[in-house]
Amino acid sequence: MAPVHASFTACFQQSVTPAALRAYLAEFIATFFYVFVVVGSAMASRKLMSDAATDPSSLVLVAIANTFALSSCVYIAANVSGGHVNPAVTFGLAVGGHISVPTALFYWASQMLASVMACLLLKVTTVSQHVPNYTIANEMTGFGASMLEGVLAFGLVYTVYAAGDPRTGPLGTIGPLAIGMMAGALVLAAGPFSGGSINPALAFGSAVVSGRFKNQAVYWVGPLIGATVAGLLYDNVVFPGDASVSGRGNSGGSGV
Repeated sequence: MAPVHASFTACFQQSVTPAALRAYLAEFIATFFYVFVVVGSAMASRKLMSDAATDPSSLVLVAIANTFALSSCVYIAANVSGGHVNPAVTFGLAVGGHISVPTALFYWASQMLASVMACLLLKVTTVSQHVPNYTIANEMTGFGASMLEGVLAFGLVYTVYAAGDPRTGPLGTIGPLAIGMMAGALVLAAGPFSGGSINPALAFGSAVVSGRFKNQAVYWVGPLIGATVAGLLYDNVVFPGDASVSGRGNSGGSGV
């Protein structure tokens, strides 16, 4: 037990260094603005359209907001924290051994707090607007919606791995753009069915502020499983080897 305890202690100590704290702050800022833009765009569409829930242009608006926001937020945090902006991405990278478990937990805390703060700010500043939360279509079951969110998360996390793999070539600023475009496309494909969250922090923050937690497990179970499968498949089957996927954490390296 002593070696295990010593290993965990060493990992924890690495997770509270100044560099690690800067990474958590960068993750907080990036996640805050991502959630602010995505939830804010949904609120804006409801403000401008009387039937935003059934208007296709509302879906397009949110998808575009997802694309721009995720691309930008991944880019601004990439060199500091790896630009996860999503607990599912963090989980997949932790399972793959790219970041330690203590570091992943601190990332999660930063992401969840940022999401709640962003949604709370929107609720306070818009006064009359309620914060929308993610829901599944009436004809869908929780199991089906969870599977769909898992597939979406697989696509997003697989893109994260590909965009951050130095063996695929120097993508530079194209990496964050590819991740954002994948996210926007996934929202267009599944938004009307499962909500197209793909991000547990995004669903959690809006649920906390709106006070509605129905089907919240859908936005955790599916994405975490999908992210895990994507990471393990990429690392062990598609591109097996010793290359570290972009130094995805506070230990250094760009996120994409």
